[in-house]
Amino acid sequence: MKHFKHMQASSAKEAASATEKGTAVVMAGGTDLLGTLKDEILPTYPETVVDLKAAAGMDGISEDGDVVVIGALAKLAAVAESDAVREGCAALAEACARAASPTIRHMGTIGGNVCQMHRCWYFRVPDDRFHCRRKGGDWCPARIGDNRYHSIFGDQDGCYAASSHDTAPALVALGASVKTTKREVPAEEFFRANGVRSNVLEDGEVVTDIRVPKAAKSAFLKFALRKSIDFPVVNCAAAQLADGSVRVALGGVYPAPVRSTAAEAAVAGGVSADSAARAADAAVEDCKPLAKNAYKVEIARTLVKRTLSELVG
Repeated sequence: MKHFKHMQASSAKEAASATEKGTAVVMAGGTDLLGTLKDEILPTYPETVVDLKAAAGMDGISEDGDVVVIGALAKLAAVAESDAVREGCAALAEACARAASPTIRHMGTIGGNVCQMHRCWYFRVPDDRFHCRRKGGDWCPARIGDNRYHSIFGDQDGCYAASSHDTAPALVALGASVKTTKREVPAEEFFRANGVRSNVLEDGEVVTDIRVPKAAKSAFLKFALRKSIDFPVVNCAAAQLADGSVRVALGGVYPAPVRSTAAEAAVAGGVSADSAARAADAAVEDCKPLAKNAYKVEIARTLVKRTLSELVG
């Protein structure tokens, strides 16, 4: 690992100010960032790591009417175990409970999870050996390389990586928003291939909290090779909102979570075994799998059907 300066920020505002020039990175739990720095996967190594751990008031979980407000520094384990989250946003509680391993869940934060970089092995290879599209290169090696875990819905700005955040589809399905030091962004618009980032954050911008509307019912399912620790091959969340409408989101299938309005339309008249099956077919209708990942289409179809069935089960 190369040398870097370490700065202990006392607030999100101070951390944001320190990252305005683009030469510093923010660290919350550090479970993703430290490995990234050790492997030197970034095209430009940061001069400073800005540590948020000491920032006051950023790890709370509270209720604001019909919204659960989760501080960016709240540990994944704390979110999974929170009564407010479990009762009003069950899909998010389950997503946090299924993320990584128990050790990482007690160190990693929800803010870090929504901001983590993609797990694409071309992007993550040590020493930046593949200077891919996301790092300023001209192309995505996954397009014609080993793409068994990559996007099945085409590319986003030339990138075929797959979203690996477990919390992302839950937040999209629940209609959550991500609040930063500059603005509030709907979760559906927050996740995006954006240079080395996997979100729309800019230099000088730090996530402060996440606002999640309570749902009547919600569910989350995940398919991974090793259930106890792995990133998702595909994950899915569905939520039945207070007005009776249903939202469905898939992860692991595109560089950002995919909200399926086609699946939602199929269950607009109510969720049943038949409508859940139709929604599952509709959710994968526009898939464009690569040479080695067509198997993920059937996994996505099955997860949509089963997740919707959880809402009435």
